[in-house]
Amino acid sequence: MNDETHQAGEGLAAATLGRDYAEIRDAVAAICAKYPGAYWRKLEDTTGYATEFVKELTDAGFLSALVPEEYGGAGLPLRAGGVILEEIHAAGCEGSSCHAQMYMMHMLLRNGSKAQKDKYLPGIASGEIRFQSFGVTEPTTGSNTLQLKTLAVRDGDHYVVNGQKIWTSRALHSDLMTLLVRTTPLDQVKRRTDGLSVLLVDIKQSLGKGLTIRPIETMVNHQTNEVFYDNLRVPVENLVGEEGKGFRYILDGMNSERILVAHESVGDARFFINKAVAYAKERVVFGRPIGQNQGIQFPLARAYSEYRAADLMVRAGAALFQAGKNCGEEANLARLQSSEASWTAAEACLQTHGGFGFAREYDVERKWRSARVQRVAPISTNLILAYIGHGVLGLPKSY
Repeated sequence: MNDETHQAGEGLAAATLGRDYAEIRDAVAAICAKYPGAYWRKLEDTTGYATEFVKELTDAGFLSALVPEEYGGAGLPLRAGGVILEEIHAAGCEGSSCHAQMYMMHMLLRNGSKAQKDKYLPGIASGEIRFQSFGVTEPTTGSNTLQLKTLAVRDGDHYVVNGQKIWTSRALHSDLMTLLVRTTPLDQVKRRTDGLSVLLVDIKQSLGKGLTIRPIETMVNHQTNEVFYDNLRVPVENLVGEEGKGFRYILDGMNSERILVAHESVGDARFFINKAVAYAKERVVFGRPIGQNQGIQFPLARAYSEYRAADLMVRAGAALFQAGKNCGEEANLARLQSSEASWTAAEACLQTHGGFGFAREYDVERKWRSARVQRVAPISTNLILAYIGHGVLGLPKSY
């Protein structure tokens, strides 16, 4: 077993329990109250983007909460950003329209050059620059990131990029994209993790000049796309960190991504539990509230217990990340437990509502669909279990 498993205890010891960041929670909830279920259902009908919602969060400073004060942000810890996303989801809204800006900003802050940070972070903080798109997954390699085929070849002061990405969300609503490419062919590196690099792509300048974006219709309105790169020229100055070391930068960003998105799942679990409990108290069948029946009570009680356990792991992961400690195990556990807790709560909520759970006006089915996605993206539950098996428990690697 990994000798660092004791860190979860350290994370819990450092984590603040209870309703932390109460003022932030209340302010976010007040904004979300202006965007009820009807708003999100209309966006689904039109495959629209939550422009007004994102703008209001930006204007209130919530999307720049993690940007350091020297660049115009609030300089708050990762936990504060997570709380913002948790409250968005607990209110029945969707953080997928804006959450990427938080975790990609961390990657740029930790690994970008001073010139890059000076150029982009103030605009990200003010909302002038939307940094919402993350190009990693490819159609032929899926989760096997080290096998990606998108190639960037140095040509003077530019890289020439050719390849294809899929499931690149919000590309049509972003100004800047993080793109993972191979700068050294796989057969020419000593280690598989070498030879990958991270580029910053100016989307608006690149469209029609080697960059093509095609939306993908899905069962949830996540604004996702397939993206084609055909001799796209990207300035060398847009290289993040060192050439060939990009995989470690992406992994660092993935820890913050998993912790932040885990907060969303915790918020979803709260949404489902609160909605189901309220309905179970008021819905009367056979002369008594359905919540009096153990067939209703027990699934909701189990959902609540899973939510509370997931919440503790999410807090531990955030505390370790903020302390600068290795948090790979906790980030993955937080993602696993929160997505499972959210799905347990989603199922219990839908079952509690019976036929009404499938009626769009109740917003249960909309959030139920979204909760199911969390067990696949941004990382599959099976990949997390595989990581725990070989990375934590020391079992032979299965892939």
